[in-house]
Amino acid sequence: MSDLSTAVSATADAAQRIAADLGDLLDRRGWTVGTAESLTGGTIASVLAAAPSAQDWLRGAVVAYTPEVKFELLGVPEGPVVTEECARTMATSSARLLGADLVVAVTGVGGPEPAEGEPAGTVWFAVAAPDGVRTERIVFDGDPADVLTATTEHAIRMVRDTAARD
Repeated sequence: MSDLSTAVSATADAAQRIAADLGDLLDRRGWTVGTAESLTGGTIASVLAAAPSAQDWLRGAVVAYTPEVKFELLGVPEGPVVTEECARTMATSSARLLGADLVVAVTGVGGPEPAEGEPAGTVWFAVAAPDGVRTERIVFDGDPADVLTATTEHAIRMVRDTAARD
């Protein structure tokens, strides 16, 4: 098995544990979920789709891997894409496109090389929810597979934590 296959499998296992109670939290709020993904290439949505009752709350995903898709489809301002503004715009635009109440967006540098003046492992997260948008920047250690795993797990935690807020 390749490093990436191993990482995706490990990510799915860990993230599914995080998402185990997500359906109940979302049902309580009446919320639906979507994702806007760049460096994770749809991995977050794939893991969420495997969660219990996902058919009741998962609206879909936008995988905007290239800057052009971010600019043209999601309305991200032209320029660097490893930014808070990019993550925020990805989340809010995807919420509108998907008709989702809560959207998590990720954009970053998976590595192994730095990009846009940011070190490998830099990830911007945004969660758009009915009460506003929350953003976070994290620099993860490790190779690209490690960054993918950590990003996916953290994104799903952010969805769960947002749905659990009172």
